[in-house]
Amino acid sequence: MKTMSPTVEQSSKKAGLLKAFEVLERQLAGSDTPFLRRLRSAGIARFDQLGFPGTRDEEWRFTPLASLYQQPFSPTVPHQAHDLSAPQHALKLPEAISVVCIDGFMAPSTTPAKLPTGCTILNLQQAMKARPELVESTLGRLVNFENNTFAALNTAFLQDGVVIHLARNCVVEQPIHLTFLESGQGRMSFPRILVIAEQHSQATIIESHQSLGEQADFTVAVSEYALADEARLDHYRVTDINKRSFHFATQHARLARGSNFRSHAFTLGGSLVRNDLFAYLGAENIECTLNGLYTVDGSRLIDNHTTIDHAMPHCSSHEVYKGIIEDKGKGVFNGKIFVRQDAQKTDAKQTNQTLLLSPDATIDTKPQLEIFADDVKCTHGATVGQLDAEMLFYLRSRGLSKTQAQSMLTYAFANDIIGRVECAPLRDILEKRFLVT
Repeated sequence: MKTMSPTVEQSSKKAGLLKAFEVLERQLAGSDTPFLRRLRSAGIARFDQLGFPGTRDEEWRFTPLASLYQQPFSPTVPHQAHDLSAPQHALKLPEAISVVCIDGFMAPSTTPAKLPTGCTILNLQQAMKARPELVESTLGRLVNFENNTFAALNTAFLQDGVVIHLARNCVVEQPIHLTFLESGQGRMSFPRILVIAEQHSQATIIESHQSLGEQADFTVAVSEYALADEARLDHYRVTDINKRSFHFATQHARLARGSNFRSHAFTLGGSLVRNDLFAYLGAENIECTLNGLYTVDGSRLIDNHTTIDHAMPHCSSHEVYKGIIEDKGKGVFNGKIFVRQDAQKTDAKQTNQTLLLSPDATIDTKPQLEIFADDVKCTHGATVGQLDAEMLFYLRSRGLSKTQAQSMLTYAFANDIIGRVECAPLRDILEKRFLVT
Protein backbone atom coordinates (compact mmCIF):
# COMPACT_ATOMS: atom_id res chain seq x y z
CA MET A 1 0.00 0.00 0.00
CA LYS A 2 1.29 3.42 -0.92
CA THR A 3 1.58 5.95 1.85
CA MET A 4 0.40 9.49 1.13
CA SER A 5 2.97 12.26 1.14
CA PRO A 6 2.89 14.18 4.43
CA THR A 7 0.75 17.29 4.55
CA VAL A 8 2.20 20.73 5.13
CA GLU A 9 0.91 20.59 8.71
CA GLN A 10 2.50 17.17 9.30
CA SER A 11 5.84 18.29 7.88
CA SER A 12 5.80 21.50 9.91
CA LYS A 13 4.99 19.66 13.15
CA LYS A 14 7.70 17.09 12.49
CA ALA A 15 10.30 19.77 11.67
CA GLY A 16 9.44 21.63 14.88
CA LEU A 17 10.00 18.51 16.97
CA LEU A 18 13.29 17.68 15.27
CA LYS A 19 14.49 21.19 16.06
CA ALA A 20 13.25 20.91 19.66
CA PHE A 21 15.26 17.70 20.00
CA GLU A 22 18.43 19.50 18.90
CA VAL A 23 17.80 22.19 21.50
CA LEU A 24 17.23 19.56 24.19
CA GLU A 25 20.47 17.76 23.38
CA ARG A 26 22.43 21.00 23.66
CA GLN A 27 20.82 21.73 27.02
CA LEU A 28 21.65 18.24 28.33
CA ALA A 29 25.19 18.11 26.93
CA GLY A 30 27.55 16.66 29.52
CA SER A 31 24.85 16.19 32.17
CA ASP A 32 23.36 12.88 31.07
CA THR A 33 24.48 9.26 30.79
CA PRO A 34 25.73 7.75 27.51
CA PHE A 35 22.93 5.16 27.70
CA LEU A 36 20.15 7.76 27.76
CA ARG A 37 21.82 9.77 25.00
CA ARG A 38 21.98 6.65 22.80
CA LEU A 39 18.37 5.81 23.57
CA ARG A 40 17.18 9.31 22.72
CA SER A 41 19.20 9.31 19.51
CA ALA A 42 17.63 6.01 18.47
CA GLY A 43 14.17 7.39 19.25
CA ILE A 44 14.57 10.59 17.22
CA ALA A 45 16.13 8.72 14.30
CA ARG A 46 13.15 6.39 14.14
CA PHE A 47 10.68 9.24 14.51
CA ASP A 48 12.41 11.03 11.65
CA GLN A 49 12.00 7.93 9.48
CA LEU A 50 8.41 7.18 10.42
CA GLY A 51 6.94 10.68 10.57
CA PHE A 52 3.35 11.12 11.67
CA PRO A 53 0.79 8.48 10.65
CA GLY A 54 -2.07 9.25 8.29
CA THR A 55 -5.42 7.65 7.57
CA ARG A 56 -3.79 5.56 4.81
CA ASP A 57 -1.94 3.73 7.59
CA GLU A 58 -4.00 0.70 8.55
CA GLU A 59 -3.54 1.26 12.29
CA TRP A 60 -4.74 4.87 12.01
CA ARG A 61 -7.39 4.84 9.30
CA PHE A 62 -10.22 5.64 11.71
CA THR A 63 -8.26 8.24 13.70
CA PRO A 64 -7.45 11.43 11.77
CA LEU A 65 -4.85 13.67 13.40
CA ALA A 66 -5.56 16.94 11.58
CA SER A 67 -6.74 18.66 14.77
CA LEU A 68 -3.46 17.73 16.49
CA TYR A 69 -1.29 19.37 13.85
CA GLN A 70 -3.10 22.67 14.28
CA GLN A 71 -2.05 23.03 17.92
CA PRO A 72 1.19 24.92 18.82
CA PHE A 73 2.62 22.58 21.45
CA SER A 74 6.10 23.02 22.90
CA PRO A 75 8.05 20.36 24.88
CA THR A 76 8.16 20.94 28.62
CA VAL A 77 10.97 21.50 31.10
CA PRO A 78 11.09 20.37 34.75
CA HIS A 79 8.81 22.17 37.18
CA GLN A 80 9.75 23.29 40.64
CA ALA A 81 8.01 21.95 43.71
CA HIS A 82 6.10 25.21 44.26
CA ASP A 83 4.30 24.61 40.93
CA LEU A 84 2.61 21.57 42.43
CA SER A 85 -1.12 21.96 42.98
CA ALA A 86 -3.65 19.24 42.38
CA PRO A 87 -7.02 20.04 40.77
CA GLN A 88 -10.09 19.80 42.94
CA HIS A 89 -11.38 16.82 40.99
CA ALA A 90 -8.04 14.97 41.24
CA LEU A 91 -8.30 11.29 42.01
CA LYS A 92 -7.48 11.03 45.72
CA LEU A 93 -6.51 7.76 47.37
CA PRO A 94 -5.38 8.63 50.94
CA GLU A 95 -4.24 5.12 51.83
CA ALA A 96 -2.04 4.70 48.77
CA ILE A 97 1.69 5.21 48.34
CA SER A 98 1.64 8.45 46.35
CA VAL A 99 3.97 9.78 43.66
CA VAL A 100 3.17 12.94 41.68
CA CYS A 101 4.59 13.98 38.32
CA ILE A 102 4.02 17.33 36.62
CA ASP A 103 4.21 17.39 32.83
CA GLY A 104 6.14 14.11 32.98
CA PHE A 105 8.69 15.14 35.67
CA MET A 106 8.54 13.62 39.14
CA ALA A 107 7.97 16.22 41.84
CA PRO A 108 10.76 15.64 44.43
CA SER A 109 8.54 16.65 47.35
CA THR A 110 6.19 13.73 46.65
CA THR A 111 8.76 10.94 46.55
CA PRO A 112 7.76 8.39 49.23
CA ALA A 113 10.09 8.56 52.23
CA LYS A 114 9.34 5.07 53.49
CA LEU A 115 8.44 2.06 51.39
CA PRO A 116 7.88 -1.63 52.13
CA THR A 117 11.01 -3.75 52.20
CA GLY A 118 12.01 -4.72 48.69
CA CYS A 119 10.08 -1.92 46.97
CA THR A 120 11.99 0.94 45.38
CA ILE A 121 10.47 3.98 43.66
CA LEU A 122 12.88 6.43 42.06
CA ASN A 123 12.89 8.99 39.31
CA LEU A 124 14.85 8.02 36.21
CA GLN A 125 18.03 9.94 37.08
CA GLN A 126 18.11 8.45 40.59
CA ALA A 127 17.56 4.96 39.21
CA MET A 128 20.36 5.39 36.68
CA LYS A 129 22.76 6.21 39.53
CA ALA A 130 21.52 3.58 41.98
CA ARG A 131 20.85 0.64 39.63
CA PRO A 132 22.19 1.42 36.15
CA GLU A 133 22.43 -2.25 35.12
CA LEU A 134 18.78 -2.84 36.03
CA VAL A 135 17.52 0.17 34.09
CA GLU A 136 19.73 -0.35 31.05
CA SER A 137 18.70 -4.01 30.72
CA THR A 138 15.00 -3.10 30.58
CA LEU A 139 14.29 0.53 29.65
CA GLY A 140 13.48 0.79 25.95
CA ARG A 141 13.82 -3.00 25.53
CA LEU A 142 10.13 -3.81 25.85
CA VAL A 143 8.43 -1.02 23.94
CA ASN A 144 8.61 -1.38 20.17
CA PHE A 145 9.34 2.13 18.94
CA GLU A 146 10.54 0.77 15.60
CA ASN A 147 6.95 0.71 14.39
CA ASN A 148 5.31 3.25 16.67
CA THR A 149 5.80 6.96 15.92
CA PHE A 150 4.67 8.14 19.31
CA ALA A 151 6.69 5.60 21.29
CA ALA A 152 9.72 6.77 19.27
CA LEU A 153 8.84 10.39 20.06
CA ASN A 154 8.58 9.70 23.78
CA THR A 155 11.93 7.93 23.69
CA ALA A 156 13.52 10.84 21.81
CA PHE A 157 12.51 13.30 24.54
CA LEU A 158 13.15 10.95 27.46
CA GLN A 159 14.48 12.94 30.42
CA ASP A 160 12.62 11.71 33.48
CA GLY A 161 10.25 8.99 34.55
CA VAL A 162 9.09 6.76 37.38
CA VAL A 163 11.07 3.56 37.97
CA ILE A 164 9.48 0.98 40.28
CA HIS A 165 11.47 -2.09 41.30
CA LEU A 166 9.90 -4.93 43.24
CA ALA A 167 12.52 -7.30 44.62
CA ARG A 168 12.01 -11.05 44.78
CA ASN A 169 9.13 -12.03 47.12
CA CYS A 170 8.22 -8.37 47.73
CA VAL A 171 4.51 -7.93 48.36
CA VAL A 172 3.26 -4.33 48.52
CA GLU A 173 -0.06 -4.27 50.36
CA GLN A 174 -0.89 -0.60 49.70
CA PRO A 175 -1.67 0.47 46.15
CA ILE A 176 0.99 2.63 44.50
CA HIS A 177 -0.69 5.71 43.04
CA LEU A 178 1.16 7.53 40.25
CA THR A 179 -0.53 10.88 39.59
CA PHE A 180 0.43 12.59 36.34
CA LEU A 181 -0.69 16.21 36.28
CA GLU A 182 -0.67 18.02 32.96
CA SER A 183 -0.34 21.78 33.16
CA GLY A 184 -3.20 22.60 30.80
CA GLN A 185 -1.07 25.40 29.32
CA GLY A 186 -0.42 24.17 25.78
CA ARG A 187 2.57 21.99 26.64
CA MET A 188 3.83 18.69 25.28
CA SER A 189 4.96 16.16 27.86
CA PHE A 190 6.52 12.70 27.76
CA PRO A 191 5.69 10.65 30.87
CA ARG A 192 7.60 7.39 31.24
CA ILE A 193 7.02 4.45 33.59
CA LEU A 194 9.26 1.43 34.08
CA VAL A 195 8.11 -1.38 36.38
CA ILE A 196 10.37 -4.34 37.08
CA ALA A 197 8.69 -7.06 39.14
CA GLU A 198 11.02 -9.84 40.25
CA GLN A 199 10.01 -13.44 41.04
CA HIS A 200 6.98 -13.88 43.29
CA SER A 201 6.54 -10.12 43.81
CA GLN A 202 3.13 -8.52 43.91
CA ALA A 203 1.74 -4.98 43.75
CA THR A 204 -1.16 -2.81 42.63
CA ILE A 205 -0.30 0.26 40.56
CA ILE A 206 -2.84 2.98 39.87
CA GLU A 207 -1.85 5.45 37.16
CA SER A 208 -4.02 8.56 36.82
CA HIS A 209 -3.68 11.39 34.28
CA GLN A 210 -5.40 14.71 34.99
CA SER A 211 -5.28 18.35 33.87
CA LEU A 212 -4.39 21.40 35.95
CA GLY A 213 -5.71 23.90 33.39
CA GLU A 214 -8.17 24.10 30.53
CA GLN A 215 -5.85 24.70 27.57
CA ALA A 216 -5.03 21.85 25.21
CA ASP A 217 -1.96 19.81 26.18
CA PHE A 218 -0.38 16.97 24.24
CA THR A 219 0.81 13.99 26.29
CA VAL A 220 2.88 11.19 24.76
CA ALA A 221 3.22 8.49 27.43
CA VAL A 222 5.10 5.18 27.45
CA SER A 223 4.99 2.45 30.11
CA GLU A 224 6.99 -0.78 30.29
CA TYR A 225 6.18 -3.67 32.64
CA ALA A 226 8.59 -6.58 33.05
CA LEU A 227 7.16 -9.42 35.15
CA ALA A 228 9.43 -12.29 36.20
CA ASP A 229 8.29 -15.82 37.11
CA GLU A 230 5.18 -15.94 39.32
CA ALA A 231 5.00 -12.15 39.67
CA ARG A 232 1.60 -10.50 39.89
CA LEU A 233 0.74 -6.95 38.92
CA ASP A 234 -2.68 -5.30 39.04
CA HIS A 235 -2.64 -2.14 36.95
CA TYR A 236 -5.31 0.57 36.72
CA ARG A 237 -5.08 3.51 34.33
CA VAL A 238 -7.48 6.46 34.65
CA THR A 239 -7.29 9.17 31.96
CA ASP A 240 -9.44 12.10 33.09
CA ILE A 241 -7.85 15.07 31.33
CA ASN A 242 -9.67 18.17 30.08
CA LYS A 243 -11.74 17.77 26.93
CA ARG A 244 -9.45 19.87 24.75
CA SER A 245 -6.27 17.86 25.30
CA PHE A 246 -4.58 15.10 23.31
CA HIS A 247 -3.25 11.97 24.96
CA PHE A 248 -1.39 9.10 23.28
CA ALA A 249 -0.27 6.21 25.48
CA THR A 250 1.79 3.13 24.63
CA GLN A 251 2.06 0.32 27.17
CA HIS A 252 4.08 -2.90 26.84
CA ALA A 253 4.01 -5.83 29.26
CA ARG A 254 6.47 -8.74 29.01
CA LEU A 255 5.31 -11.69 31.07
CA ALA A 256 7.35 -14.66 32.32
CA ARG A 257 6.34 -18.13 33.49
CA GLY A 258 3.37 -18.25 35.84
CA SER A 259 2.99 -14.47 36.03
CA ASN A 260 -0.33 -12.64 36.21
CA PHE A 261 -0.90 -9.22 34.67
CA ARG A 262 -4.29 -7.53 35.01
CA SER A 263 -4.86 -4.13 33.46
CA HIS A 264 -8.01 -2.00 33.66
CA ALA A 265 -8.12 1.21 31.59
CA PHE A 266 -10.69 3.96 32.20
CA THR A 267 -10.70 6.79 29.66
CA LEU A 268 -13.03 9.60 30.72
CA GLY A 269 -11.64 12.77 29.12
CA GLY A 270 -9.58 14.18 26.29
CA SER A 271 -10.34 15.54 22.84
CA LEU A 272 -8.41 12.76 21.12
CA VAL A 273 -7.05 9.82 23.08
CA ARG A 274 -5.17 6.84 21.68
CA ASN A 275 -4.31 3.88 23.92
CA ASP A 276 -1.98 1.18 22.56
CA LEU A 277 -1.55 -1.79 24.89
CA PHE A 278 0.66 -4.79 24.10
CA ALA A 279 1.12 -7.93 26.19
CA TYR A 280 3.68 -10.59 25.29
CA LEU A 281 3.08 -14.00 26.87
CA GLY A 282 6.52 -15.52 26.43
CA ALA A 283 6.37 -18.54 28.75
CA GLU A 284 3.88 -21.12 30.07
CA ASN A 285 1.03 -20.73 32.56
CA ILE A 286 0.63 -16.99 32.22
CA GLU A 287 -2.65 -15.20 32.93
CA CYS A 288 -3.34 -11.85 31.27
CA THR A 289 -6.42 -9.68 31.64
CA LEU A 290 -7.05 -6.49 29.67
CA ASN A 291 -10.26 -4.63 30.46
CA GLY A 292 -11.33 -1.15 29.47
CA LEU A 293 -14.16 1.34 29.80
CA TYR A 294 -14.35 4.65 27.97
CA THR A 295 -16.89 7.44 27.57
CA VAL A 296 -17.15 9.84 24.64
CA ASP A 297 -19.35 12.92 24.23
CA GLY A 298 -19.34 16.09 22.14
CA SER A 299 -17.16 15.47 19.10
CA ARG A 300 -14.37 13.71 21.00
CA LEU A 301 -12.60 10.56 19.78
CA ILE A 302 -11.25 7.67 21.86
CA ASP A 303 -9.19 4.96 20.14
CA ASN A 304 -8.18 1.74 21.92
CA HIS A 305 -5.76 -0.68 20.24
CA THR A 306 -4.84 -3.84 22.15
CA THR A 307 -2.56 -6.74 21.23
CA ILE A 308 -2.08 -9.98 23.16
CA ASP A 309 0.66 -12.21 21.78
CA HIS A 310 0.47 -15.85 22.90
CA ALA A 311 3.91 -17.29 22.16
CA MET A 312 3.94 -20.32 24.47
CA PRO A 313 1.45 -23.01 25.58
CA HIS A 314 -0.92 -23.25 28.54
CA CYS A 315 -1.65 -19.53 28.84
CA SER A 316 -4.95 -17.69 29.18
CA SER A 317 -6.04 -14.18 28.30
CA HIS A 318 -9.34 -12.43 28.91
CA GLU A 319 -10.35 -9.09 27.51
CA VAL A 320 -13.52 -6.99 27.83
CA TYR A 321 -13.68 -3.44 26.45
CA LYS A 322 -16.80 -1.31 26.73
CA GLY A 323 -17.59 2.11 25.31
CA ILE A 324 -20.35 4.63 26.03
CA ILE A 325 -20.73 7.13 23.19
CA GLU A 326 -23.13 10.06 22.91
CA ASP A 327 -23.60 13.29 20.90
CA LYS A 328 -21.27 13.17 17.88
CA GLY A 329 -18.58 11.26 19.70
CA LYS A 330 -16.59 8.49 18.07
CA GLY A 331 -14.99 5.36 19.41
CA VAL A 332 -12.45 3.01 17.86
CA PHE A 333 -11.57 -0.46 19.11
CA ASN A 334 -9.03 -2.77 17.50
CA GLY A 335 -8.23 -5.86 19.52
CA LYS A 336 -5.72 -8.39 18.22
CA ILE A 337 -4.94 -11.81 19.62
CA PHE A 338 -2.04 -13.75 18.13
CA VAL A 339 -1.68 -17.46 18.91
CA ARG A 340 1.73 -18.68 17.75
CA GLN A 341 2.43 -22.20 16.53
CA ASP A 342 3.95 -23.26 19.85
CA ALA A 343 1.08 -21.83 21.91
CA GLN A 344 -0.99 -25.00 22.23
CA LYS A 345 -3.66 -25.17 24.95
CA THR A 346 -4.24 -21.40 24.70
CA ASP A 347 -7.47 -20.09 26.21
CA ALA A 348 -8.25 -16.60 24.88
CA LYS A 349 -11.48 -14.65 25.07
CA GLN A 350 -12.14 -11.15 23.75
CA THR A 351 -15.33 -9.08 23.91
CA ASN A 352 -16.07 -5.54 22.75
CA GLN A 353 -19.41 -3.93 23.59
CA THR A 354 -20.51 -0.40 22.73
CA LEU A 355 -23.49 1.61 23.88
CA LEU A 356 -24.59 4.38 21.50
CA LEU A 357 -26.67 7.06 23.23
CA SER A 358 -27.41 9.26 20.20
CA PRO A 359 -28.06 8.73 16.47
CA ASP A 360 -24.86 10.63 15.60
CA ALA A 361 -22.55 8.53 17.81
CA THR A 362 -20.25 6.14 15.91
CA ILE A 363 -17.98 3.20 16.65
CA ASP A 364 -15.44 1.41 14.44
CA THR A 365 -14.70 -1.96 16.00
CA LYS A 366 -12.40 -4.68 14.72
CA PRO A 367 -11.74 -7.71 16.93
CA GLN A 368 -9.08 -9.95 15.39
CA LEU A 369 -7.82 -13.48 15.93
CA GLU A 370 -4.76 -14.93 14.19
CA ILE A 371 -4.28 -18.56 15.20
CA PHE A 372 -1.39 -20.75 14.11
CA ALA A 373 -1.94 -23.55 16.65
CA ASP A 374 -4.60 -26.26 16.47
CA ASP A 375 -5.35 -27.13 20.11
CA VAL A 376 -6.79 -23.88 21.45
CA LYS A 377 -9.98 -22.31 22.80
CA CYS A 378 -10.39 -18.82 21.36
CA THR A 379 -13.44 -16.62 21.03
CA HIS A 380 -14.03 -13.00 20.10
CA GLY A 381 -17.00 -10.81 19.35
CA ALA A 382 -18.37 -7.30 19.17
CA THR A 383 -21.85 -5.90 19.88
CA VAL A 384 -23.23 -2.41 19.33
CA GLY A 385 -26.57 -1.30 20.75
CA GLN A 386 -28.70 1.37 22.36
CA LEU A 387 -30.50 1.63 25.69
CA ASP A 388 -33.41 -0.78 25.95
CA ALA A 389 -36.59 1.19 25.27
CA GLU A 390 -38.72 -1.13 27.38
CA MET A 391 -36.41 -0.80 30.35
CA LEU A 392 -36.43 2.99 30.00
CA PHE A 393 -40.22 2.98 29.93
CA TYR A 394 -40.36 0.68 32.97
CA LEU A 395 -38.02 2.87 35.05
CA ARG A 396 -39.87 6.06 34.10
CA SER A 397 -43.17 4.44 35.01
CA ARG A 398 -41.70 3.95 38.49
CA GLY A 399 -41.16 7.69 38.91
CA LEU A 400 -37.62 8.17 37.59
CA SER A 401 -36.88 11.07 35.28
CA LYS A 402 -35.58 10.37 31.78
CA THR A 403 -32.08 11.41 32.86
CA GLN A 404 -32.18 9.20 35.95
CA ALA A 405 -33.44 6.21 33.97
CA GLN A 406 -30.75 6.62 31.32
CA SER A 407 -28.13 7.05 34.01
CA MET A 408 -29.20 3.88 35.80
CA LEU A 409 -29.06 1.77 32.65
CA THR A 410 -25.75 3.31 31.59
CA TYR A 411 -24.34 2.61 35.05
CA ALA A 412 -25.45 -1.03 34.82
CA PHE A 413 -23.60 -1.31 31.50
CA ALA A 414 -20.44 0.30 32.91
CA ASN A 415 -20.51 -1.55 36.21
CA ASP A 416 -19.56 -4.79 34.50
CA ILE A 417 -16.05 -3.29 34.22
CA ILE A 418 -16.07 -1.09 37.33
CA GLY A 419 -17.14 -4.07 39.42
CA ARG A 420 -13.93 -5.87 38.47
CA VAL A 421 -11.81 -3.21 40.21
CA GLU A 422 -10.45 -4.81 43.37
CA CYS A 423 -9.14 -1.56 44.86
CA ALA A 424 -12.23 -0.48 46.83
CA PRO A 425 -11.47 3.28 47.09
CA LEU A 426 -10.87 3.50 43.35
CA ARG A 427 -14.00 1.48 42.63
CA ASP A 428 -16.06 3.86 44.78
CA ILE A 429 -14.71 6.89 42.89
CA LEU A 430 -15.52 5.36 39.52
CA GLU A 431 -19.00 4.35 40.61
CA LYS A 432 -19.78 7.93 41.63
CA ARG A 433 -18.61 9.20 38.26
CA PHE A 434 -21.10 7.01 36.43
CA LEU A 435 -24.12 7.03 38.71
CA VAL A 436 -26.04 10.30 38.40
CA THR A 437 -28.74 10.64 41.06
